[in-house]
Amino acid sequence: MVEATHAEMVVKRHLGSVAEVRGFVRLVLGTTDVDDFVPCLVASELVTNSIRHTTGTDDVTFRIGWNEDRSLWMEVQDSLWEEPRVQRADLDAESGRGMFVVESYTRYWGVRPLSGNLGKVVFAVLDP
Repeated sequence: MVEATHAEMVVKRHLGSVAEVRGFVRLVLGTTDVDDFVPCLVASELVTNSIRHTTGTDDVTFRIGWNEDRSLWMEVQDSLWEEPRVQRADLDAESGRGMFVVESYTRYWGVRPLSGNLGKVVFAVLDP
């Protein structure tokens, strides 16, 4: 049985930070036999969505870990209380597919609001 563990990093609110998150995911997965393509893709979309849609100067927090069933979970906490939506982007659109990608590659995803409307946590669980 795998013990549930996690790691976290504070992410600066600029799009250049997304590459740092992918590196962090690779570091966490580095001692496992899990291919990092899908986890890096999902992490990128979660963090990019958070950075693009939150306002103010607050950083976001990215967490990643393992559940007891060996599924991988990740989450992003930010200061915006509005929930992300899955959009079906036009074929010519250059953006707007982030949560569609997350929904397509995960077992499930969801949102937990923080108390007092101080933000939210968007999470996703990937199959082992």
